[in-house]
Amino acid sequence: MAKSIQDILNIIKEKDIKMVDFKMVDINGQYRHVTIPAENFSEDTMKSGIGFDASNYGYAVVEKSDMVFIPDPDTAVIDPFCSIPTLSMTGNAMVIASPENKPLAQYPRNIIRAAVDYMKKSGVADEMKILPEFEFYLFDDVAWEVSGRQIAASVDAVQSYWNSAVEGKGVVVPKQKNYHIAKPFDISYECRSEMCMLMKDMGIEINYHHPEVAASGQFEIEPQLGEVVHMADATMMIKYIIHNTALKYGKSATFMPKPIYGEAGSGMHVHMILFKDGQPVFSDDNGYSNLSETAHYFMGGLLKHIGSLCALTNPSTNSFKRLVPGFEAPVTVGYATSNRSAVIRIPAYAKSPDKRRFELRNPDATCNPYFCYAAILMAGLDGVKNKIDPHANGWGPYDMNLYHLSDEEKAKLSHLPTSLDEALNCLEADHDYLTEGGVFPEELLKNFIAAKRAECAELAKIPNPAEFDKYYNL
Repeated sequence: MAKSIQDILNIIKEKDIKMVDFKMVDINGQYRHVTIPAENFSEDTMKSGIGFDASNYGYAVVEKSDMVFIPDPDTAVIDPFCSIPTLSMTGNAMVIASPENKPLAQYPRNIIRAAVDYMKKSGVADEMKILPEFEFYLFDDVAWEVSGRQIAASVDAVQSYWNSAVEGKGVVVPKQKNYHIAKPFDISYECRSEMCMLMKDMGIEINYHHPEVAASGQFEIEPQLGEVVHMADATMMIKYIIHNTALKYGKSATFMPKPIYGEAGSGMHVHMILFKDGQPVFSDDNGYSNLSETAHYFMGGLLKHIGSLCALTNPSTNSFKRLVPGFEAPVTVGYATSNRSAVIRIPAYAKSPDKRRFELRNPDATCNPYFCYAAILMAGLDGVKNKIDPHANGWGPYDMNLYHLSDEEKAKLSHLPTSLDEALNCLEADHDYLTEGGVFPEELLKNFIAAKRAECAELAKIPNPAEFDKYYNL
């Protein structure tokens, strides 16, 4: 929307902006923000930044926590969810130093930019484009309690099959039968269309939106391919728009990978392409599924490091309740064309050289997108650097439904971690590819692992309502 400080000042004047909001990202990939009156915004704001305590964001120890946030004018958008005219910007965190501030190496946006710089220096490519698919649920009601008195959660979606006896008009969707369902069953159509229009207003181009498989309010919005740093910013904004628009329509949005037992989980499949000098790096008319040797090596890197990647691409205990057989979620370490049971799928419909690509199917939107996309890039580049051939390593191509293999055949295959604890073990043992070129600081990974270990330990102590069903009367 803007390219210079003067552009920002012009927008403030022309749109009668009253507040300027600065959105920052914590270690978990959640927005935090601080707001100043528009009359206080100046050229010095862009140069000197806004001070904040990084220890409360999960990045720095208290003794070294004073940082400044430097806004990026190219990210400026008018926030549609503020009744008072508000201009919003994201940007980068800097360490206060003399003679000039330096980037905080642990800050997510700085990490994805460092990964892109590393890619350019490697000579493999000068641009990465990605397309994340956003699956999510829209509920009409949600409530939970975790206390000594009660451990419970409840959700409701008016059109869900469980309301067939109470809805009164018969407008309910059978279990797991929601995919592309039309009106009158698609009751959130206008809500999602408004989400997409707001995304477009903010410079995020959209391919489509549609109902997903789960009958209890699951949907998908798919943006167009975009440069990886832009798409990391866009991922944050897409989630922001979905959450806030849902509330406007009296609904609640969630990106939890598995909010409902027995229904499909929500993932964030990530399609990817590399370009060099404007030419696609992954295309080869003579390669398997028209993919180049470099593309195969890139896939090899992803598959080699998939266990440790899961700690960053699927960083919640709930993530691994989605990564189970039977719901089109990947569980097998392998690649194939048009196969949703393998962790890497090559879409057969991507025919032209500049569209030939593959998708990594295990990520979900509980991830910090900056960490997720940077880790994917670094794993792939490691595969190219070390010429990791996925076929030679026995990872495919698996052009069959891997769910239908016999137990004996399945035992020969490699599988994704089955818990966050297991994924964290993998990350501890395998992270050198992430720290190459100083992209992921070792300190950040240690802090991340420690925080997630504490999270796992905390949740492991809490009784599960299903345990009452299994053990109460024994």
